[in-house]
Amino acid sequence: MMGVMASEEIRTMTPPTASSSAPAGTPAAPGAPAARDARERDGASPRAWTMRVLVLGIVLSALNLRPAITSLGALLEEVRDGLGMSGSVAGLLTSVPPLCFAVFGVMAPRLARRFGAGAVVCAGMVAIATGLLVRPYAGGTAGFLAASALALMGIAVSNVLMPVIVKHWFPDRVGSMTGLYSMALALGTALAAAVTVPLTDALGGSWQSGLALWASLAVAAVLPWLPFARGRVTPPGAQDAAARGGPARGGRAASHEPDAAGADAAPEVPRLRITRSRTAWALAVFFGLQATAAYITMGWMAQIFRDAGVPAGTAGLLLAVTMVMGVPLAFVIPRLATRLPHQGPIVIALGLCGLAGYAGLYLAPAAGSWAWALLLGVANCAFPLALTMVGMRARTGQGVAQLSAFAQSTGYLISIPGPLLVGVLYQHSGGWGLPIALMSALMIPQMAVGVLAGRNRTVEDEAAA
Repeated sequence: MMGVMASEEIRTMTPPTASSSAPAGTPAAPGAPAARDARERDGASPRAWTMRVLVLGIVLSALNLRPAITSLGALLEEVRDGLGMSGSVAGLLTSVPPLCFAVFGVMAPRLARRFGAGAVVCAGMVAIATGLLVRPYAGGTAGFLAASALALMGIAVSNVLMPVIVKHWFPDRVGSMTGLYSMALALGTALAAAVTVPLTDALGGSWQSGLALWASLAVAAVLPWLPFARGRVTPPGAQDAAARGGPARGGRAASHEPDAAGADAAPEVPRLRITRSRTAWALAVFFGLQATAAYITMGWMAQIFRDAGVPAGTAGLLLAVTMVMGVPLAFVIPRLATRLPHQGPIVIALGLCGLAGYAGLYLAPAAGSWAWALLLGVANCAFPLALTMVGMRARTGQGVAQLSAFAQSTGYLISIPGPLLVGVLYQHSGGWGLPIALMSALMIPQMAVGVLAGRNRTVEDEAAA
């Protein structure tokens, strides 16, 4: 599928040849269009190679954006016993991901402008691999948290830069490419939830080994980004412009300074005052509330089922079912969203599924466990919808970078208290009634701000300096 999508992008993004698009009197580089066309017909075009490697890098990176969290959720009880954690401290542990995403995610656009997005994502994958390998053996709760933060830092910058990379390299396929990496993200999330417990048992029952094995997946994700980290590739528009001897597509001039997507720098664009945009705030709050629900689910849902009498292995499978629902839906929903003038109806449908799932967890957690897992899996697809709206609510690459950083960093800040509060309520109430009531209550404002974020607006129209 990746090869097919890459080929589609090559065809879509190939601009007219110099002879047909250059103004009268503009000399074309002799033989350049013909040579480029010949290379593309033979499948040996540098662009074809670049696009395929980039798609592979995006998919492998997306696979690594959640196993650090869901593998821990599957083994949370064992980790708590091994490190001597209370319920409140475990709640703090489940709040670390959004905290790190908020703190480190805001740095991503600046790092990308300085080093290029490819280099930053490559470094992020290295950080994930290192953190996942070190944290089970760091010794004590503090070391575990510090190593987790290192891995989550890599996840944070990659979270923010993925919409930027997609918007820049695949401007005509934002929906399908967002769907592809959202689908890979959901697959990685589900895979970690499903197989961590069985693999831990196969490795002798050591939770340290069960968590550390996920570092190998992150190591594999480093490799496709190495050519981009070294600055050996440029976007298709820049390549064609160089062949024609003119500016890149969209008026991009040659420069040695990378922009937020790791490409040649564009002429200076006025920076947006993003906090002036109501759409940006609505999207940030929507992102934060859906992240709250997602991290509560990833961190605590397996424990809810285990406390209801479901065996540990089955509880892990139920969490995997919730996560794997995002695999097909994360590909369908972004494509559907880009075809609608208003994404509000999708927001409402996902929210209603979430409310139904919470009601089931409260009334009959064990008896209807598979149904509740499915419903909550559908509700969790608010995440790929939010990412798609980031790409739709801005017209320019710089606007997407600013909106992505603002919405994700602000959203993750909003989501920090949720998992922690669930842990506190669980410990002090002795049951799951109050935590589930909290989850249900938060779904109402999530639906409201999602409808506002889904309006056909752009932040450039609302937040121009």
